[in-house]
Amino acid sequence: MRVVAFGEVLLRLTPPGFTRIVQAETFEVTYGGAEANVCAFLAQMGIPASLVTRLPQNPLGDAALWHIRRFGVGTEHIVRGGERIGMYFFERGVSQRPGKVIYDRRHSGFACARKGEFSWERILEGASWLHSSGITPALGGELPGILEEAFRVARKLGVTVSFDLNYRETLWSPEMARSTLSPLMPY
Repeated sequence: MRVVAFGEVLLRLTPPGFTRIVQAETFEVTYGGAEANVCAFLAQMGIPASLVTRLPQNPLGDAALWHIRRFGVGTEHIVRGGERIGMYFFERGVSQRPGKVIYDRRHSGFACARKGEFSWERILEGASWLHSSGITPALGGELPGILEEAFRVARKLGVTVSFDLNYRETLWSPEMARSTLSPLMPY
């Protein structure tokens, strides 16, 4: 079994302890994302997993790539391009104060991915599973079409598709989600 996942890698910045963002003088740095986290878990469980994404060709992209690789995740199909990495700030909740997330992912290298940058026939060769989430098409641009192409090739090759709807109201309305996700559901 080999799993391939397609989605954005984010740089996460977290104030230390329970410090609020407005109080922070330093931030803890890590990298992750819905699909990247799935791959890391699978790889740690001994299941071969590869991540497909688009990262900028700069030190932040290099750091994200290194971080993914250290969990044993395959990175052979990661495309390099764009100028930004998607980011989010996470403020830990404490007592009655809930956690807080602020995203800064507009115009990231992944969000600006183009059709034709991913060779799905080659990427899915020998794979048994393709995974993605509703966050990916919610980022807009050409991503809904890229994801549909990946699903179409997966079906042709007999690769099972799993899709975590992972609806985020901060990314799109229910109506937009329905119209974008409906064409993906037959896969």
